[in-house]
Amino acid sequence: MANKKEIWTVQAILNWTRQYFLDKGVENPRLDAEVLLSHILEKERLYLYVHFDQPLEDKELAAFRAAVKQRAARLPVAYIIGSKEFMGLDFEVTPAVLIPRPDTEILVEAAISRLALVEEPCILDLGTGSGAICISMLKNLPVARGTTVDISPEALIVAKRNAAKHQIEQRLTFYQGNLFIPVKGQKFTAIVSNPPYIPEGDIPGLTPEVQQEPNLALAGGEDGLDFYRRIVQEGRNYLTDNGFIAMEVGIGQARLVADMAEKTGYYKVSDIIKDYGGIERVVVLEGL
Repeated sequence: MANKKEIWTVQAILNWTRQYFLDKGVENPRLDAEVLLSHILEKERLYLYVHFDQPLEDKELAAFRAAVKQRAARLPVAYIIGSKEFMGLDFEVTPAVLIPRPDTEILVEAAISRLALVEEPCILDLGTGSGAICISMLKNLPVARGTTVDISPEALIVAKRNAAKHQIEQRLTFYQGNLFIPVKGQKFTAIVSNPPYIPEGDIPGLTPEVQQEPNLALAGGEDGLDFYRRIVQEGRNYLTDNGFIAMEVGIGQARLVADMAEKTGYYKVSDIIKDYGGIERVVVLEGL
């Protein structure tokens, strides 16, 4: 008698995957399983709850198993599905760019609020990566223009695709290079950046998922502050009158960056903003 083919329903495969991820030490095992399966089925997550008894087709099972294998190897979900939501927008992400985080939305919101009444703001995004910061700002500021800089040509390819996807590419200029070098002589209303800020000695202790993100976007030198030193020292030359610099910082770095800026005599610290966990996450500097 022939063996009966095993049928995997949505509920059964999610239950199995949750336990498998648990055994592999994956955080958020149920959520990750649902996100991966809804991506494979090209449906919203709510669909899974309504159609929990739906059997999966062979091609769907094969694609899902491949994705589960990648996640069990600790590849971030965003890289597996190729996208990440940020500021209510969907952004393409690849292993060439840092995955946008919710905490960075605080940086974007702070910058937008300061530019809302400016007639034609010009924004410089240093280390743009996927373009999530600048593109989100331009979507919320219809008369703003943006300039992005990244040292990685692969990252700029992703950022350009995201700009086209969100239909703001006509207002955005891209430069490959090291911080301010490509924009020498230009002036901006706002300089925004989420630079690499992890001390190099801390990199080996990061989660396996984070270690698969580009080192260029993570490592901030011996103490994690290398990029802030450069931005603070050079940034004043690129600000318009009444311009400001807004930067995301790592845990315990906000006061160090603020002190660094004040000691130059070029800025006043107008704000230090906490993230959703109560950690000081964004430093805003105004030129004197």
